Amino acid sequence: MYDIIIIGAGPAGASAAIFTAKAGKKTLLIDNDKSMTKRAWVENHYGVTEITGPDLVETGKKQASKHGAEIIEGTVGTIEKADNGFKVEVENQIFEAGHVILATGVAVDLAEKIGVATKDGTEPRIKTVIAVDAEGKTNVEGIWAAGTVAGVSVHTIITAGDGAKVAINVISQLNGERYVDHDVLKA
Repeated sequence: MYDIIIIGAGPAGASAAIFTAKAGKKTLLIDNDKSMTKRAWVENHYGVTEITGPDLVETGKKQASKHGAEIIEGTVGTIEKADNGFKVEVENQIFEAGHVILATGVAVDLAEKIGVATKDGTEPRIKTVIAVDAEGKTNVEGIWAAGTVAGVSVHTIITAGDGAKVAINVISQLNGERYVDHDVLKA
C-alpha cells in the first residue's frame, strides 16, 4: 500500500514524486516513457543553462528515486476505488494507494475512463484537460492532477512547479497541517 501513486514521470510527475518521497510518503512513480518533454531542448528552465528533454526527465526520476520513490515502467490500464483509496492496474499488476496524482501530459483518456471531469484546454494544441481546483483536486476525492493535463502551460518549469504544488497539497492533507520543505545549507 502506497500513500501516493503518481502516473506520469515527466517534469510534473517526477517533481511531485521528489516532494512526496522526501516528505516520507510511500510513493510509486509510474513511467510509460512517453513524456513529450523527451522531444524538447530546454534553455528557459530556471537554474539550468541548457539541457535536453531526455536528460531533464532522467534527472527528475533520479532525484525522486534518491528520496525514496519507487519507479516502475508501464502503462496504467485502469484505476478503481478501493476500501482505503484506489487500486491502480499496471500491465496485470495491482498497486494500491490512498491518493493518485495524474501527471499524464496531454493524455486525458485514463481520466475520462475513470470518471474524472475534463474541460476544454486553453493552451495551443491542448484540446482537453482535467478540471481541477486551485489545489489540484479533481471531482473524484483522492485523485489529483498536475501539469499540462491539469491545464497549466506546457513549459517544463511551469509543469514541474505545478507538480510540486500539488504534491505539497496532498502531503498537507495527509499530515493534517500545511507542509513546508526547506533545507538549509550545512555548516
